[in-house]
Amino acid sequence: MRIWGAAALILFLASCSGAIVPPPIERGAPSRAPASGGLPPARQPTPATPIVPMPSGGGAGGGAGSAALAGLVAGPAIASLPVSDAQAARALDAFRTSCPSLVRRADASGLTTGADWQPACDAANAVSDRDARAFFSRWFEADQVGDGRAYATGYFIPEVRASRQRSHGYEVPIYGRPADLVDVDLGQFVDSLNGKKIRGRVSGDTLVPYYDRSEIEAGAIANSAPVIAWGADPAAVVFLQVQGSGELRLRDGSIMRVGYADQNGRDYTGIGKLMLDRGLIGHGEASMQGIVAWLRAHPDQGREIMQENQSFVFFRPLDGPAVGALGLPVAGGASIAVDPKFVPMGAPVFLSMDRTDATGIWIAQDTGGAIKGANRFDTFWGAGDNAAAIAGGMSAHGTAFVLLPKGTLARLPAGG
Repeated sequence: MRIWGAAALILFLASCSGAIVPPPIERGAPSRAPASGGLPPARQPTPATPIVPMPSGGGAGGGAGSAALAGLVAGPAIASLPVSDAQAARALDAFRTSCPSLVRRADASGLTTGADWQPACDAANAVSDRDARAFFSRWFEADQVGDGRAYATGYFIPEVRASRQRSHGYEVPIYGRPADLVDVDLGQFVDSLNGKKIRGRVSGDTLVPYYDRSEIEAGAIANSAPVIAWGADPAAVVFLQVQGSGELRLRDGSIMRVGYADQNGRDYTGIGKLMLDRGLIGHGEASMQGIVAWLRAHPDQGREIMQENQSFVFFRPLDGPAVGALGLPVAGGASIAVDPKFVPMGAPVFLSMDRTDATGIWIAQDTGGAIKGANRFDTFWGAGDNAAAIAGGMSAHGTAFVLLPKGTLARLPAGG
């Protein structure tokens, strides 16, 4: 699964993402965010006018169990969509990466089968990047799920100052997976609970909820979980958990990459919303950068607020490229987290948003704890100052169309 991170005010308000692995810096990538924990200012977006959603007899689709139940309507011709050659080429490259999983994976959305994707995947391997826009027009149709009204946040790979040994100034544990954490697949016991999981620990002969954040920070897992490293800044470590992966800048200057290993099973609470509701920050300060700055300026009060989010993420060291929920590499500016009940994992998605940087073709390669519903997305931006500036302020509204193999809509039952 993907990380918990998201972005902007939603990053701490209610966002999420699954567990990604930090990717290597791409050619031309900007420098990383300062290891001191400083973040570049949130980037001011260039406004754009989204495409108007297609008329739909259904609702938003969030209450339906899948895209097939939420309802699908035909969208505009793909050739008419505003996609740059460069963005289409990035999406094509990410789509190629997804194909091995896409053609063999069961589609939880109920829209496609693996075989439906095989012709497009075969073609993707034969087409050049300069023909990417034509490729998407040739092999796909744009379909709207539910009312199509989309909301997108963003996530990236943060850098956190840390040490392998505990010492003065480095006293915040970054835990690995505890030995007593138990994952239970409820579908193995009751068919109607297929796909549902819980986490807990065994106390005597009973499975009980796992320790929450406040209990963990009080030392409840000190003897059951390894400490991968010690962070210098409590706010930065909590933010690392929100994002779900990151890079630890060690005292000798080296980098340790860490990614999501597991989570304590407790519900995620977006602390940004708590801070807004209590008047601790204003809407103009509700970006990732503004929230982190407030937490650092008010460490005692900030600690109490952070503990109201009972969710706690555990990490593992990494040495490979970034991977998302498919277990495949993700790419900044091309990968997106989705709810797999509404978007086939590996499928292209076109977002037409009220800001230009979020508009374009994205590939569904990740999931997230707060990414729920037919038209909720989390865009991935990679590592570095540029990624932090975009993701930290990403809060985009508009319209979404899932790009499905041609003929998909015609095959579905009427109204499905």
